[in-house]
Amino acid sequence: ASNMAGTFGGANMPNMYPGAPGGFPPIPPGSFGQPPPAQQPVPPYGMYPPPGGNPPSGMPAYPGYPGGPMPGQPMPPPTQPAPGAYPGQPPMTYPGQQPMPPPGQQQPMPSYPAYSGSVTPAIPPAKFGNRGTITDAPGFDPLRDAEVLRKAMKGFETDEEGIIECLTRRSNKQRQQILLSFKTAYGKDLIKDLKSELSGNFEKTILALMKTPVLYDVYEIKEAIKGAGTDEACLIEILASRSNEHIREISRAYKTEFKKTLEEAIRSDTSGHFQRLLISLAQGNRDENTNVDLSLAQRDAQELYAAGENRLGTDESKFNAILCARSRAHLAAVFNEYQRLTNRDIEKSICREMSGDLEQGMLAVVKCLKNTPAFFAERLNRAMRGAGTKDRTLIRIMVSRSEIDLLDIRAEYKRLYGKSLYHDITGDTSGDYRKTLLKICGGND
Repeated sequence: ASNMAGTFGGANMPNMYPGAPGGFPPIPPGSFGQPPPAQQPVPPYGMYPPPGGNPPSGMPAYPGYPGGPMPGQPMPPPTQPAPGAYPGQPPMTYPGQQPMPPPGQQQPMPSYPAYSGSVTPAIPPAKFGNRGTITDAPGFDPLRDAEVLRKAMKGFETDEEGIIECLTRRSNKQRQQILLSFKTAYGKDLIKDLKSELSGNFEKTILALMKTPVLYDVYEIKEAIKGAGTDEACLIEILASRSNEHIREISRAYKTEFKKTLEEAIRSDTSGHFQRLLISLAQGNRDENTNVDLSLAQRDAQELYAAGENRLGTDESKFNAILCARSRAHLAAVFNEYQRLTNRDIEKSICREMSGDLEQGMLAVVKCLKNTPAFFAERLNRAMRGAGTKDRTLIRIMVSRSEIDLLDIRAEYKRLYGKSLYHDITGDTSGDYRKTLLKICGGND
């Protein structure tokens, strides 16, 4: 672990340049990547790596960032703010980040929408993670809310409005506190009370709001797998769009809830290349580096072309290896390169080369990587199009994206279909179910 911490710029840096055989070669004084004098602990540098970077093994060190001390010069003491770091900047969150130019010289970066989880791509904060329609309610008092809900369910008449108003205006974290306060105050289980008072899709939506995001996904996956037919689209939607950390949490929770691993569940219910795709995604092990090696991107694009369009039959495993393991930033470059190489979208090639669940699965992965909000906008539109609404999909997307990127999904929906998401939900649902979804939707565009 200490070696890992050293290589990836962990908190305890002193072991970064081991003197052990097979470690980094000694560095001439004053060269890039020289360890701080006397191996003193490195002060927190905001998101920047220390001057000279934290070189992964076998790679040349990164140049220092603008405004930093010259290579080989001592670091400023921890009490001094790091030169070039913005005030209030969060600590560095992922390895190998390229030094960033000072404000005003910002390089254009592609945005990776809806990338939730512990690893944050280098994109403006406004574009990441806080694009939900539901946020923490100010002045929150879980005991007061528990009392409101108790009153709403007491007596002959249930006050559905009161329940909707209370639960759609609280974040998931706050709802978990309400569950606890309700049990503390009344010795009763709020979920059981809600089940006995509500019904239909309205009940399903409220109960979905009450589960933690990870447990909600776990039960959706279980539901998608059990019974005669498998809901392949649901499996792909969840596994293609969640962050590494979230997927690993799903795996742990699945094992706890159902005494079998997520991978065993997938194996028991799917087959062939589609099964391999799901199992690859279920590892939650996509590369999270935000640096792009253009020569590798070109090679990957050529390999995808060679595995599909440029041969008789398709080498599905090559598509699987590249689409499931490479980082989002890298794949954005691969898709551009593929377009340049073949004059065709990668999606078009997948449609020509594959069919059935595998085609839908690969397409979902690509769409999710290219533009996550647009992927969900399309799923919502399909759920409401034609006869009969796919309520399960509608509820799942509205609830699971409500604190992540529902504002972006609304914007993409309007752009793609010329009507607002609010308008289509209004026309497609009714009663308290409609009221709840519209509250989650948060407004008409």
